[in-house]
Amino acid sequence: MRSITRNLGLSSTAMGLVALTALVGSGSAGATPSGTESLYAPSALVLSVTQGDSSTNGTVLRAVTLTCAPRPSGTHPAPAAACAELRANAPELDALAAPNPNAACTREWNPMTVTADGVWQGRHLSYTYTYSNSCGLRNSTGALFGF
Repeated sequence: MRSITRNLGLSSTAMGLVALTALVGSGSAGATPSGTESLYAPSALVLSVTQGDSSTNGTVLRAVTLTCAPRPSGTHPAPAAACAELRANAPELDALAAPNPNAACTREWNPMTVTADGVWQGRHLSYTYTYSNSCGLRNSTGALFGF
């Protein structure tokens, strides 16, 4: 009888550990946001600079990623500043891309186009702005396209 009791005791203990592990495992998995469940609306963009008057026909010179939720990150050199500008201005980004009116630039036509494509606070965002030349781009007023 003792051996049967011990076997039942061990089996009960083992089953209890398995049940406890299953409960703990499922509880922690449910608490951790997965790729589709999050406390934050998705905010992730790809920003690019293209030589030419169109992002589809031009040559992409450089591109960065920018994620703003849950915290600023990505390959953008100043993600915190860029995300702050987006929070203040999105989805209308003209104020961030506009060249500084006091900048002294030539009037040559050598267009440079910046784009922002992705998701901002859960909504699709697609933005394009074309400068007449690289001087306008260098003297833009915002940090968003300063990469």
